[in-house]
Amino acid sequence: MNKQFLFYDEIQTNLGPVTLMMKDESLLAIQYGKLNQLREPFQKWLGRHFDQPVFERNPAKLLEVTQQLEEYFNGTRTQFELSYEIYGTPFQKQIWQALSEIPYGEVRTYKEIAQLVQSPKAQRAVGGAVNRNPLPIFLPCHRVVGSNGTMTGYAGGLGKKEFLLHLEGCSVESQ
Repeated sequence: MNKQFLFYDEIQTNLGPVTLMMKDESLLAIQYGKLNQLREPFQKWLGRHFDQPVFERNPAKLLEVTQQLEEYFNGTRTQFELSYEIYGTPFQKQIWQALSEIPYGEVRTYKEIAQLVQSPKAQRAVGGAVNRNPLPIFLPCHRVVGSNGTMTGYAGGLGKKEFLLHLEGCSVESQ
């Protein structure tokens, strides 16, 4: 087994604490909460993709990510310009790529995403992939809504989803 150094920082955002994680020069994860509080699914995800992860707090390495997130929350950035690596199944990667193509300030339904990836009957599978998005905000899963246009689940909680949609000028109703 090889040790894999993963650099992280914990920052304070409008949505509370967020942990940023990077491997080499690529962003790997944005997770709500502090590293020692992250949920079991994230720990399992790390274990599936990295033999022996070694965490090193390195704010300088993640400075560009931090600055772009601050600009986003301040309303001065509508697109991120960062290199990233995503780990998941081919289907998940396809869905996450589709998320990256939803323009700032717009929403798409799970059905529309399923049709976009030529899996029109896979709306539930799309929902599962959206829920496992390792880079929320950056790959904007908050821009996916139910077929009736209302907000549906969000791994960070509906309050965070609502905040992000309102930040981007979207008017979406709660269920």
